[in-house]
Amino acid sequence: MILISSLLSFWQKPFFSNFGAIVTFAILGTFIASVVTGVLVYIGGLMYLMYRLPFVECLMFGALISATDPVTVLSIFQELGTDMNLYALVFGESVLNDAMAISLYRTMSLVRSNDPSGQNFFMVIVRFLETFVGSMSAGVGVGFTSALLFKYAGLDIDNLQNLECCLFVLFPYFSYMLAEGLGLSGIVSILFTGIVMKHYTYSNLSGNSQRFVSGFFNLISSLAETFIFIYMGFDIAMEKHSWSHLGFILFSILFIAVARAANVFSCAYLVNLVRPAHRQIPLKHQKALCYSGLRGAMAFALALQSVHDLQEGHGQIIFTATTAIVVLTVLLIGGSTGTMLEALQVVGDGHDARLGGEVFEGSNGYVPTACDEDGTSGSRLRMKLREFHKTAASFSELDRNYLTPFFTSQNGDDDDEEDDPMPSSRGGGFHGRY
Repeated sequence: MILISSLLSFWQKPFFSNFGAIVTFAILGTFIASVVTGVLVYIGGLMYLMYRLPFVECLMFGALISATDPVTVLSIFQELGTDMNLYALVFGESVLNDAMAISLYRTMSLVRSNDPSGQNFFMVIVRFLETFVGSMSAGVGVGFTSALLFKYAGLDIDNLQNLECCLFVLFPYFSYMLAEGLGLSGIVSILFTGIVMKHYTYSNLSGNSQRFVSGFFNLISSLAETFIFIYMGFDIAMEKHSWSHLGFILFSILFIAVARAANVFSCAYLVNLVRPAHRQIPLKHQKALCYSGLRGAMAFALALQSVHDLQEGHGQIIFTATTAIVVLTVLLIGGSTGTMLEALQVVGDGHDARLGGEVFEGSNGYVPTACDEDGTSGSRLRMKLREFHKTAASFSELDRNYLTPFFTSQNGDDDDEEDDPMPSSRGGGFHGRY
């Protein structure tokens, strides 16, 4: 519910105009953070700096602790009026990051349970792709099916609006149950269903249904979020913890900070290789991204699962460390975010609707600038990344010219409405936390 509500209520254009960077941070960045954390925890155990865990279990810990949940940071971002591109990057990473972390954790768990001595690297990659790509495909397929249904079924008449709203609410659950039934990840599936339904299905609803489902998901997500934090509070107080390994907690915090920096700065470097000069992610935004990586409910839930997955008390140690990290990051990072944003001078520009200066033609294609013709920076890596960027721009054109007309009842003449940085009343938008 929280995922669907966030996707429905977020401003569409800042999210999709930064989608390439979001995917880079959420998928590649999460993988980097997971591996760096796992390797550092394993090395720390070998050097007797902390409790020693087997290598696969270290990777499991790295995967679960890489799930970020910047709820507090995002609310402060919105209150202080930060740049929309920075807000979109933090929001988008937190949404896709959970799916990646869950897939990595499940992959490592399967590797451990099937062959405790370890498997070759190729089989690990195959298992991960099987989980992530399969779940993504199931979610996208359900999303496109819902778009076609709402386009051609004629449910947008007065006496069928209740049925229209009910079906819209049930499709994400169908995606979740389908993925779980196939042995895939339901959360990854429901995430991509939400993205597709926001982009295509939502516009096929009648105006009243749009307003209803937006308000409904907002209400349910608020209730679910409140329940999650109440549950976390009870669980922290009532679960058995293992506080005898404080070194594991302290060094884990240090290693997580190093992994977060490796994640953000390496991915930002790759993104900036592709983008023209006026669309580069500035250093102050990279620092804000690095600082906003607090841990929350998803890391806590996976750590609680590790208590049942890992024997010999290892799961208990991971759960205790994760609990301490969640509490410390929420209190310290959440409490100092306002001061950090002011120090980095990224507040007060939240209403800049230029989307980082990105230029669009009628086809929504990327317009190269003079910076793209710079031959002095044309290394092989940069050229390959630029070719990939052109492919992404071509996909945007494909979406506008073919996919949107096919899956929606619109004809693509809503540019003025899309350029509005705030949701319109027709879109059922509401100004919640997201």
